[in-house]
Amino acid sequence: MTLLLNTTPATPVRWHTVMPVDLPPYLEQNIADWLKQSAQNVAWLTEMYGSPLNVVWPHTVAQNLAAMTAATARFGIRARFFYGVKVNQSQALLQAAAAAGAGADISSLQELQDALRTGLRGDRLCATGPAKTPDFLHELMLHNVQIVVDSPQELNDIMTLTARWLPPSGSVRLLLRLRPEASAHGRFGLTSGEITRALEDIAACPRVQFVGFHFHLSGYAAHSRISAFFDLLPLLEKSRSLGLRPNTIDIGGGLPVQYLASDRYRAWIAGQQPADYHNANVPTGFYPYGGETNAEQWLTQFLEGQDPQGRRVADVLREEELTLCVEPGRSLVDQSAVTIFRVVRTRPQPDGHHVIFVEGSSFSACETWFNSEFLIDPIHVRCANDAQPAPFGQAWIAGHSCLDEDVIAHRLVRFRHLPQPGDLLVFANTAGYQMDLLENRFHRHPLPTRLVAWHTPLRRLAFSLDE
Repeated sequence: MTLLLNTTPATPVRWHTVMPVDLPPYLEQNIADWLKQSAQNVAWLTEMYGSPLNVVWPHTVAQNLAAMTAATARFGIRARFFYGVKVNQSQALLQAAAAAGAGADISSLQELQDALRTGLRGDRLCATGPAKTPDFLHELMLHNVQIVVDSPQELNDIMTLTARWLPPSGSVRLLLRLRPEASAHGRFGLTSGEITRALEDIAACPRVQFVGFHFHLSGYAAHSRISAFFDLLPLLEKSRSLGLRPNTIDIGGGLPVQYLASDRYRAWIAGQQPADYHNANVPTGFYPYGGETNAEQWLTQFLEGQDPQGRRVADVLREEELTLCVEPGRSLVDQSAVTIFRVVRTRPQPDGHHVIFVEGSSFSACETWFNSEFLIDPIHVRCANDAQPAPFGQAWIAGHSCLDEDVIAHRLVRFRHLPQPGDLLVFANTAGYQMDLLENRFHRHPLPTRLVAWHTPLRRLAFSLDE
């Protein structure tokens, strides 16, 4: 049960929000207003609930889903969206996705339980993942969840368990995951030959309802999904020749998110050099934070994609009476959270720069653990009681643990006023694989608190615990 939190500051401390210099993030309007106009409230909540503090904004989920739905509707196709639950552990965001009309893409027994807790039924769930346990499969069958088969061995397991657990009139709904030729050395999915043999086995098993095909590719390019889509069509024809009636092609996720303006991002990527990083090490790869395409545009590109004969993806979907399924994760929670760190210490370094130690660790802002960087600058919320603000400075950002690797930003961030102890650093748009992907209780620190931001009937901004 959530509890409405009093958001009236206890002491009259003046706070001021300072926007970044080089890589300012896009901010949804409600979040921007809160950070810029209610800096004192930001500070007070952090004082009350500790650092790091995650604040989720569920209203953004419906906005994101509406944009994706509009993109598919323009082509006159049937489409379903399944929220990739693994992207974030917030129950409020999962509830928002369900309320907005999305299903859920689940990969564990615990994710299934949380999805059911929102009121979603099994027919609005899709189970993915390469190593589903017998207990997980059992629950999926009991709830009539659509199961994506990742290997011939998993198909054999499902058929065995179906005979053991389901009543004579029961059935299980399956999709087969394709491993495209471009991913021949990967560990996910079935090859075309394996799918052909699997289809023959499914056709001989009346307790299996074959729903269709699935793929999920690395990267964010639409053209690779277009190629995989057309690679599936001979298999679609094969399945129908066996008497099966597939009606779905699920293209997984990977829809891109724009974190900041493209021109800023391109300029940084083109101009960065070892001197811009305290360890003199420029990462070899980044998420496309300032890409040219958002999720809605990406879907349009995909549906307009053509095969060599000029047939569009959208045309095939309509002609073959297929439903397009999409599993947006990061893109469905675009702008859905911010993460707040409190500065503990700012220490000068021999090279003339500084290192900022924050209360919290890189497990709550985890991009550096993947040999990359979160390429948006933090928003600086500073205590403005001092008559003279700190001068301009450059600093990298470290966590409070004993690990050398506990670094939130190796990049030397330029600050208009060098953050001081007690100031706050706010990272925007952290809901997608950032704020809680690796969070743990290292050093026995408590897990960060997660708050839900919402508006009361009187349009007053309020906060409750995310439970």
